[in-house]
Amino acid sequence: MLVKNKWKSSLALLLAGALALTGCASNANSNQSNKNKGTSMTIAYSDGGQTLDPAEAGDLTSDTLTMNAYDQLVTYGVKTVDGNQKANTEDIKPMLAKEWKASPDGKTYTFTLQDNAKFHSGNPVNAESVVYSMDHVKNSQNGSFMYKMASIKKVTAKDEKTVVVELERPNHLFLQMVAMYTFSVIDSKEMKGKGKDYLKTNTAGSGPYKVEKWDPASEAVLTANANYWQGAPKVSKVTMKFIKEPSNRVMLLNKGDVDLAIEIPPKDVDSIKQNAKLNVTSTPSNRILYFAFDQKVKPFDNVKVRQAINYAIPYDQLVHDVMYDQAKQLKSSIPSSMPGYTEEGFVYKHDLNKAKQLLKEAGLSNGFTFDFTLGSGFDDWKDDAVLIQAELQKIGVKMNIKPMARPEFLTGVDQRTLTSYISKWTSFVNDPGYHLGLLLYSKGSSNAFGYNNPQVDKLWEQAELEKDQQKREGLYKQMQVLINADAPWAYLYEYNRVIGAKKEVKGYVTYPDECIRFFPLSK
Repeated sequence: MLVKNKWKSSLALLLAGALALTGCASNANSNQSNKNKGTSMTIAYSDGGQTLDPAEAGDLTSDTLTMNAYDQLVTYGVKTVDGNQKANTEDIKPMLAKEWKASPDGKTYTFTLQDNAKFHSGNPVNAESVVYSMDHVKNSQNGSFMYKMASIKKVTAKDEKTVVVELERPNHLFLQMVAMYTFSVIDSKEMKGKGKDYLKTNTAGSGPYKVEKWDPASEAVLTANANYWQGAPKVSKVTMKFIKEPSNRVMLLNKGDVDLAIEIPPKDVDSIKQNAKLNVTSTPSNRILYFAFDQKVKPFDNVKVRQAINYAIPYDQLVHDVMYDQAKQLKSSIPSSMPGYTEEGFVYKHDLNKAKQLLKEAGLSNGFTFDFTLGSGFDDWKDDAVLIQAELQKIGVKMNIKPMARPEFLTGVDQRTLTSYISKWTSFVNDPGYHLGLLLYSKGSSNAFGYNNPQVDKLWEQAELEKDQQKREGLYKQMQVLINADAPWAYLYEYNRVIGAKKEVKGYVTYPDECIRFFPLSK
């Protein structure tokens, strides 16, 4: 067993001086009021967010704010797994669209809107607003790639309550994607005369909550939409407290000063469980962690070298000593909770002799030296890096850890200037086509490590056109087997999503995007 204090102290010295990114303050809809009387709830978050624009949101807090202030055309069903409620992403349910139908060729969807749905302004939700919202996504900086990935060609208002969406091609992901916050429906009438930056600090939705206040440096306050078309929320006010330090979130939760806290450090889970007034929900998520290498840089262009590193990873130490069993070993290129998952062809375990053998076969019996960039902001990444560095040293491989502040790190990943690094990925759409298409398809927008296998590409393209789900999942399984053999990254682990809450808090549901929907909550 590892002596944690010693190696964590060494790591702290190594990484002293790493920078963190903080947000700037802003307010939103500060003149709104909510007459609904009822309970209030306080939730501790780590970060204050960056925007209220659903098409530009890209961090958990921004995503959560927009998800609760807006509605979408459709939503996901809910199922119970191991006693916990989680989204059933294969079960698409009505939201602002009360019904829809697809053409026989799968290229045209006709949505009929709810009769009684209204925006916060009192304006009725209509087809014109849906068209406006789709155009907003199409022309946005962040959401435009989602618009393209959904294969949307044209959106038209047939009449006041009917919207027709034409696709470039049949797309089995379409309905799952329009359930995302990116495709939130915006009040087009409210937006008339407003500048393009209005939505950055204001909302114009029909959702169950209104953003009364938003200060990224301290808190956001959401008040219940008493006239919400699905009925007034049970919780009349939700305060999101932005508390960067994890230990402070845990302290406030234990003292009862917050009702719920997210991003609980794995080391604190057991202590929270000992508090008789609290519940801990720890469920598998779509968030994975991998060790990436630029495959255009020697020696990572050699598959045997990549495989050797996979055999050198101390998986049990990462899961047990770093993550305190709030994670499990990643054994495929997609998370285990995703449809079509298979471990077929996965052979990697901690085996230094096998790693040495593969390096010898690669012509690197004496090992090699490489630079590893450590992005700031995540304690487990730091701990993982030190453990992996120590194991690689045992097979003659020297890993130079170079800390980098998160903004520069993200730029380096995006511009593909990093030789190797640890990174995490969360697939908001729980489907292998979305996950593999972004990460491991050669033309994927997030394939930042240069993976290119023509067989994998062909299977992905074939799956995108396959209407039968069982056959489609069979193609994705073939892809996973090929990717496992190629070892485009070193597989690390799948995170659990850990939430701590007072026992009286009810209605929490786990979603792939990790956003908490406040509407079902009560206490």
